[in-house]
Amino acid sequence: MLTTLPDYPWDLMVPFAARARAHADGIVDLSIGSPADATPEVIRQALAAATDAHAYPQTAGTPELQRAIASWYERRRGVLNLSEKNVLPTIGSKELVALMPFMVGLGEGDTIVHPRAAYPTYAIGAAIAGANALASDDPGEWPDTTKLVWLNSPGNPDGRVLSVAELRAAVLRARELGALIVSDECYAELGWDAPWDTEPIPSILDPRVIDGSLTNVIAIYSLSKQSNMAGYRAAFAAGDPDVLARLLTVRKHAGLMLPAPLQAAMIAALGDDEHVAVQRERYRARRSVLRPALEQAGFRIDHSEAGLYLWATEGRDAWDSIARLADQGILAGPGPFYGDFFAQHVRFSLTAPDERIAAAAARLNP
Repeated sequence: MLTTLPDYPWDLMVPFAARARAHADGIVDLSIGSPADATPEVIRQALAAATDAHAYPQTAGTPELQRAIASWYERRRGVLNLSEKNVLPTIGSKELVALMPFMVGLGEGDTIVHPRAAYPTYAIGAAIAGANALASDDPGEWPDTTKLVWLNSPGNPDGRVLSVAELRAAVLRARELGALIVSDECYAELGWDAPWDTEPIPSILDPRVIDGSLTNVIAIYSLSKQSNMAGYRAAFAAGDPDVLARLLTVRKHAGLMLPAPLQAAMIAALGDDEHVAVQRERYRARRSVLRPALEQAGFRIDHSEAGLYLWATEGRDAWDSIARLADQGILAGPGPFYGDFFAQHVRFSLTAPDERIAAAAARLNP
């Protein structure tokens, strides 16, 4: 049974956005992680070349896209031996997060676990299915009613990276419970602090994590962040072929298929590592400006070792921080949007253009 959904939280930010826009030099919007940089030309050319899309696209993805996803996992994430049955393209990752509990048949009496610091759609997905949501980072706390576990590494909003040992412990506990475990890994190409500045961020599909078995283990990934493709809604899932077969069946019935030109664009994006490296350095440069400015202004940065955000607190109520920042023309994301445990945190996005990041740094320390 569908639970009544809450109001959309970002509607609460409307008055603060108005205050920030009133700044003499305009707003610096660091609240939403929407890419500001251009989609790389290699991707746009692939899209343009595929616009004669007269036939229905394949819900499972073309064989070329399936191979591109599997190859990317091997090359960039150290995940071996994926076949076409181990991958599935999706229309962005948010719809998959929101609909996963429903698509795998969860409902009343089932528990869905998600991180304490969490993107709200994990709990919304539980509500859509009529299941219970539990915020917990401790596998020992997960109850016997747990049927789905969400991990998020690197995390949104906190940029926390789960180690191989932490991923392994989560998988082992999920297997004890007979639960599906899904890791949302869409920031995995954006590691900043040691060791993730030089080492690949581990995937839940890493052989060291799963002991050779993909049973009840899924990873999801989005090209929105690494390739500036948020407007393309290009994402995919990988892992247990039986779980993906169920998702595929539901998606076929519902008509949830990625348009053919976008599948061609995904192939181009997945095959080109150079544009990812370029975008990563853009974000690194912005972070190197914004982080010290926030620290100098009295904020403490927690975690934030990877991903597109700085998770910060100045030891006061988050809404007081949001209001003070808005008066400086800066819009940030309130910690309470990401769970009940972060009343004093705010989230700053690195996706604004260079000039706006520089403006925020100057305003923080006039």
